[in-house]
Amino acid sequence: MTSSALILGFDCAGPHCAAALLLGDHLLLEQVDPMSRGQAERLMPMLEEMLTEAGKSWRDLDAIGVGVGPGNFTGIRIAVSAARGLALGLAVPAVGVTGCEARAGLAPDGYTEAIPAPRDQIYLCSGTAPQLMSAADAEATVGPIWADPSPTGLAANIARITATRWRHNPPAPAPLYLRAADAAPARDVPPPLIDP
Repeated sequence: MTSSALILGFDCAGPHCAAALLLGDHLLLEQVDPMSRGQAERLMPMLEEMLTEAGKSWRDLDAIGVGVGPGNFTGIRIAVSAARGLALGLAVPAVGVTGCEARAGLAPDGYTEAIPAPRDQIYLCSGTAPQLMSAADAEATVGPIWADPSPTGLAANIARITATRWRHNPPAPAPLYLRAADAAPARDVPPPLIDP
């Protein structure tokens, strides 16, 4: 990694907005705002505040890293859309990092990483891709699991992983969904339109 590369990493895949600013190997800033709603309104001001606090501007960024899930459908879409828009506007690469990649190595010895999911389920970080299952099924499959809901350290890890990938022409970040959205289109037949 280039020691002077400025990397912005962020994640909204859970009930939070998390962001970190990395300069070379040095973590300049990290911020986590717990929130179950409002990520769309909070993310960009949070990123702007972090850059200002570090004495940097958007044009100083070399790359952007973003958490692509699995997790909250809306939060993932907000973060990935923001990363792709910023990358396009600033002409810098954007790198997608899965929640399992960002959590790798954080679990205590003997535990397998997992991401908390709704309805007493988890996204098990074992194998090549995360799997959605109940915590009991996961423990029966791999033994003890570690599904810490805290987002602390995630954005910093996203930035660190991005720092190793951004120079290799990464594909544009894309959401990683493992379950259908909770919202669904209305089942009622819409009323007929009447031409004036």
